[in-house]
Amino acid sequence: MNILFVYTTQDAQSEEKPLQRQENIAFGISYISSYLKTHGHITKLFVSTRSTNIQNIDKLIDNFKPKLICFSATATQYPFALNISKHVKSSYPDIFLIIGGTHITIFPEEALNDMKKNSFNALCLGEGEKPLFELVEQLEKNIYPTNINNLWIKNGKNVEKNPTRPFIQDLDSLPFPDKDMWQELIYYPDSQGSILLGRGCPYLCTYCSNHAIRKVSSGKYVRTRSPENIIKELEETSAKFPKIQSFHLEIETFGVNLNWALELCGKLEELNTRTIQPLKFEVNLRITPNSKPENLDNLFKAMKKCNIQRINVGLESGSERVRRDILKRNESNEDILLATNIAKKYGLKVNYYVLIGIVGETINDFKETIDFCREANPSIAELQIFFPYPGCDLYLAAKEQGLLGSSLDPEMERYKATLDLPDFSRKQIQQNFVLFEYNVFKGRRHFYKIALKVASWLFRSNYYSNKFYRMLTSFALFYRLKEFLLKPEEDKT
Repeated sequence: MNILFVYTTQDAQSEEKPLQRQENIAFGISYISSYLKTHGHITKLFVSTRSTNIQNIDKLIDNFKPKLICFSATATQYPFALNISKHVKSSYPDIFLIIGGTHITIFPEEALNDMKKNSFNALCLGEGEKPLFELVEQLEKNIYPTNINNLWIKNGKNVEKNPTRPFIQDLDSLPFPDKDMWQELIYYPDSQGSILLGRGCPYLCTYCSNHAIRKVSSGKYVRTRSPENIIKELEETSAKFPKIQSFHLEIETFGVNLNWALELCGKLEELNTRTIQPLKFEVNLRITPNSKPENLDNLFKAMKKCNIQRINVGLESGSERVRRDILKRNESNEDILLATNIAKKYGLKVNYYVLIGIVGETINDFKETIDFCREANPSIAELQIFFPYPGCDLYLAAKEQGLLGSSLDPEMERYKATLDLPDFSRKQIQQNFVLFEYNVFKGRRHFYKIALKVASWLFRSNYYSNKFYRMLTSFALFYRLKEFLLKPEEDKT
């Protein structure tokens, strides 16, 4: 059977190749596609930008003739996915339409209302590999779908709400994600790839939806793949795409299981002894309270030996009050600084991810963030403006405090201040966002690089200039020049 997947994205590289890099591949779609392919079905992908002509999907449908179209959406992508589904349903009423993803899993009732208005035939809550396979099996036999766990299925005026099935415990049992379906849509095919190491997160950060997703199904939520299975995928991917020389090892936090992380590092080190050119890696790492220096030392030493060159740390705020009381993160600045310094000792680059405009944050809290970043001096401090995504505890807090207004505009999410906080005005948030690179790295980076970064954020903070910026980055020469000019550097000293 022919199955079409529809994925929406905001930052398109170009109309023909909307995805910028290999890292833009969506794992959920890729795993489901691969699962269906292993059972003999044929899949294809349509990527829609927020400015795509909606009729573009018609030509693909007419040529491919799918019997099933699968949509995936986050909260800010959902309106665009809904718009496409309405168009498809009116033009091709016999095609079965289903939507899943984070937003649907957390807020099925919202999509249910749209489904009753004839936009979708079914909703998928939670993991989609097995329910989508069962759906395809029934559609292939011309049976109207029924009794499929994880799916809410429209049947006339009624909706069959099936229970959810447990989380998949053995991730090694799944086929490797389908990367082939994305390749013709990627602007820079030789860019860094991604390998998913596990699913779920053990933490309950208030700006994240993991706490809500883990309640949807039964069974262990935090799961990791075996090191052997991960290595096998790396070998297969490297053989198929030999020009990809670096990989992001995607997991919520690499250090959640120290023994597993050390074993994987050993396997990666051994893999690199068999390659002509050693593969390079980066990974996310959550710093935990009171981490033992000897454990950090052992981990970072192993990471260095296997050619993990960069770790991404979610600092979020340099204010311990904000992290502890607002974000539910109990690590101290001392914990983060200790880990940063040990990582640097082994030559690892440390990237900080930082938020500004968090519900309850004050301008003095953010000054603490600047001061801490200057003290720690990471390789990169990547700042984004907090956006209150539905399903997160901070969204509810913003709503209770009357900070949301009539609606949230996702067009400039993470680049334009959304909330006007009592002790941190929207104007102050925007100004500090633009000047962050200067305030953190002045005197430690070449001035022209700081100035370019500031200009870049200023440009992207305006609706019209942001559109022009996206147009410029669609040209390879401009993008590569920007990458070269803004390439991180170490301390001058």
